[in-house]
Amino acid sequence: MDREKVILTLMKQKKLSHYLEIGVFNGHIFFRVKSTFKIAVDPDFQFDTLRKTGKLFLNPYNVFNKYFEKTSDDFFREDAPGLLTDKKLEMALIDGMHEYDYALRDVENSLNYLSDHGVIVLHDCNPQVKADSVSFEEWKARNFTGTWNGDVWRILLHLRSLRDDINVFTLDCDHGLGIVTFGEPENKLNYTLEQINKFTFEDFNANRTSWINLKPAEYFYEYFQLEK
Repeated sequence: MDREKVILTLMKQKKLSHYLEIGVFNGHIFFRVKSTFKIAVDPDFQFDTLRKTGKLFLNPYNVFNKYFEKTSDDFFREDAPGLLTDKKLEMALIDGMHEYDYALRDVENSLNYLSDHGVIVLHDCNPQVKADSVSFEEWKARNFTGTWNGDVWRILLHLRSLRDDINVFTLDCDHGLGIVTFGEPENKLNYTLEQINKFTFEDFNANRTSWINLKPAEYFYEYFQLEK
């Protein structure tokens, strides 16, 4: 189970459209999505016009793609109001900057445009070792080597402590796939912003199952009532 399978399965079986992907990189997932409304956001796309043209033949839905080579903050400020006010998002993948403040803004901005039945998938929620959970500057200092999940896990604590209108859990696969949907929370946490910012990786490691509401990968089918 990985984020590509989660997204494609949900979109097919739940007939979801209006897709947003933040942190597209080389388009590995984005170009496979079948939707007549697809938005790609990344400040530095790792593909050129030739690759985009080639993907039209592999997936004709790519003719509908909209590309925004800019930060997600700029996209939501400059472009989202015109694009998403009348066409609510039904599926979003957030896989951009893996730091708490940045990725939290991506989630909250996406929630502002998410339909009542929409789904947000948040990547990198379950770092396995401390080295994977460092800041961007620390990852840069080691020449971008090794796995980098950052501290996205803090977002799960934030949402589960400070929002009452969404349900949040993490699938135990693909570096931790956070799932966010509207509805009554399964259970709540009660941490403050100050506490969330002060927690260390060691704190997270000791509490990961309860903090990020960790579920086995197969729970995906149960929660969304999907066929395997």
